[in-house]
Formats: sequence, structure tokens, C-alpha cells
Amino acid sequence: MKKKPRVLVTRDLSQPVMDRLKRNFTLDVNRPDRPLGRRELLRRMPAADGLLCLLTDRIDAAVIAAAPKLRIIANYAVGFNNIDLEAANRRNIFVTNTPGVLTETTADLAFGLILAAARRIPEGDALVRHGQFKGWEPMLLLGTDVHGQTLGIIGLGRIGRAVARRGRGFNMRIIYYEPKRLTRAVEHETGAQYRTLNALLKESDIISIHLPLTPQTRHLISDREFCRMKPDCVLVNTSRGPVVNESALVRALREKRIAAAGLDVYEQEPRLAAGLNRLRNAVLVPHIGSASLATRTNMGMMCVNNLVAVLIERRRPPNPVNKGE
Repeated sequence: MKKKPRVLVTRDLSQPVMDRLKRNFTLDVNRPDRPLGRRELLRRMPAADGLLCLLTDRIDAAVIAAAPKLRIIANYAVGFNNIDLEAANRRNIFVTNTPGVLTETTADLAFGLILAAARRIPEGDALVRHGQFKGWEPMLLLGTDVHGQTLGIIGLGRIGRAVARRGRGFNMRIIYYEPKRLTRAVEHETGAQYRTLNALLKESDIISIHLPLTPQTRHLISDREFCRMKPDCVLVNTSRGPVVNESALVRALREKRIAAAGLDVYEQEPRLAAGLNRLRNAVLVPHIGSASLATRTNMGMMCVNNLVAVLIERRRPPNPVNKGE
């Protein structure tokens, strides 16, 4: 009987995904419900033909060097800034991701954060739960309208476009920024008008960020950018934490340079910038953009598809982000 390729899985996934992995591979699974420590990761890499890892796993040159048999790194995420692509390329190791599958689910959460931050929903929830609701008041928790407002989208990729579609359902005016202006066909499809970053910051009532993390996007939004926003602006980030300078965000919220923020991602995740957790005008959720059972299962199945293609069928995977072999 032919020996099955060995795959290291850094965290237990949904049962349908684990069942399919077991049918195809010999598994080395990190069973405890905690991140795999670096020392343990390095210890387990030498035996791996394939690696199924999370965005929170740092797969750098040292980890890759520890795995002489490694042929594929299947990242359980759309982003892949946790992986040293140059080190993988030097070894002709495929790196794959899970594009498209989490677009609508993440856009749902982004719009949920828009509504929650603009209408101060968590503050209202806390008020009622703590027995402080004394009845209707004309000035109680006045927030910001969402319908009919100008929605500025920074990064009009798959998720940004899905957020634009939701914004149109709220009769919002959509503007967007990309380093390079998109085609007229895309603008027509989304109803989005191009703006420079500075113009978008000045015009938007609500800003939603959907950019990958690169050296160019790190701290794209910082003190200077917050000063250009409207004082009643709501900022939402469901992309990557370091795109926003978190300390600058705390200052902007504390000094009322903007009205509110909704965050699913953080600069030093899971740690927060000092004071962020004490701000009532910040809605904070724990990186759950793709967290529906259906979406997380589909993400896992995409990882399995990539692993099967490389390790069993010996062909190019469906979702490569590098040249690989």
C-alpha cells in the first residue's frame, strides 16, 4: 500500500475538513485549542510533506528550512503576509491561499461593524444589560445615519466591491481609493467613483478598509489621515490591523477627531493599543470576518484541494500565490 503524504495541521478545523484530510493524508494535528508554539512548530516540521497553517502562524525562512521534505504551504486565509514567499520560492515550495470564498461573509461583518459603530449598538446593549435604561429619551445615544451617506472604500477588491453592493442597498454614495484607478467597467458595476486618498478622507462619512498588508499600506491611516476626516466619520477595518496606526486611532477617538471605529483586526493582534479597550466609541470584535460555519468549512476544503493537487495528483494547485515548482 502506497504511503500517504504527511501533512502538519497547526489547528483543528471543522469536522468535514478534518475527515477529508484523514482520507488523503497521514496527519500531524496540533490538538490543543491554542496556537502552535514556535519551538513545537520547528520540531514537527522535518517530517512534513505539506503544511496547513493559519494566518497567525509565522512561517518564516527558519521554519521552511526546518522542513526538507516540504512541497506546499496551504494557508487557511486570503492573506499570506505571515509566510516568507522568497524562502518558499528558493525551495520551489508552493504557497496557496483561499481567495473568494470568504468575500461575502467578511463583507457582511464589515457592514455589521458600520451599523454597530454608527448607531452605537454595543453602547445601547451595555446600557440595557447593566440596568441603566430608564426609558426613551430624546438625546439618548445619538449616532450617525448610515443610509444616504457617503461610503469611502479603501481597496476596491473582492470584499470592497461586496461592501459597495451593500452600501448601494442603503442608498449610499460610493467613492473608492486604489493606488491605481480601476477600469470604467468596474466603476460602473459598483457605482463607485474614484478619489485620491486625501479626497476620500475628506468626503467620506463612513470609511471601510479592504487592503492587503504590504510595506506601502502599513500605517496608511495615521495621525495625518485622521486629521483629514470629518469629526462625525466612522472608520471600519476588516483587512489587516497594521494598515491603521492603532495608537493614532486611539488618539483620534479620544480627542473626538472622528466619531467612532469598528475593528475586526489589530496591529499587534491579539494585543490592543493602550487605551483602546476603554473607548466606548470603538466597537471591537475578535477577528471573526470569515467566522461562519459554512465559510470556514469552505476555506478548509480549498486548503485540502491545494494539498491534494500537489502531494497526490502532482500538479499545480488551484490557488497558488507564488510560482512554486
